[in-house]
Amino acid sequence: MSRSIVFSQDEFYHLYNRGTEKRIIFSAKADYERFIALLYLCNDTQNVHLNDRPSSNLAERLLLERVSPLLNIGAYCLMPNHFHLIVQERGDNGISRFMQKIITGYTMYFNKRYERTGALFQGEFKATHANQDEYLKYLISYIHLNPIKIIDSQWKEEGIKDKKRAENFLDQYLYSSYLDYCGKTRPERKVINKDVLPRYFSSVNNFKTTTRDWLTSTPKVEPRG
Repeated sequence: MSRSIVFSQDEFYHLYNRGTEKRIIFSAKADYERFIALLYLCNDTQNVHLNDRPSSNLAERLLLERVSPLLNIGAYCLMPNHFHLIVQERGDNGISRFMQKIITGYTMYFNKRYERTGALFQGEFKATHANQDEYLKYLISYIHLNPIKIIDSQWKEEGIKDKKRAENFLDQYLYSSYLDYCGKTRPERKVINKDVLPRYFSSVNNFKTTTRDWLTSTPKVEPRG
């Protein structure tokens, strides 16, 4: 996957892609769980073949051993027609290798499951360099707030209509790392490595407060790209 951006070791990046023609790429719980399993298992210098693994259970797949990660995943969010990742490059072309593995692997799974052919994603994945603290800190909140669009598609443009409902929805949304940042114990915690990120949040409560403040605030910085 060639692109103009050069990924530098130890630097942070916001990666994202959506379904071709904005199509749905996660149609069922099994689809989300497959992608989350791939986030973990494709993050390895060795190739992975999920069809060769005896279990299709997400928790069991997240217990499988890896040789060495290609990159550090700091946060993620899966939406019905797109996904967001915050990652740190570890070197040796890790980001590009990881993204090629996960895009190919998930497309093969999706096409077989839904009896379709062709590309699933909208071209190459997009990437922006999170090279400023203010921007990186905002990105962590930004991607974790994305699921609110599912229940209030215009909240960013028109303002949040029901903040309590939005907060409750985030607390129940399973397909992002928001719950892991909130301290919930679950198998999916193995997907991310929060320790590589700067310590922007002093506690779970500070993370929640900082993130939820964006629901009623106008952001000073916006994701680029």
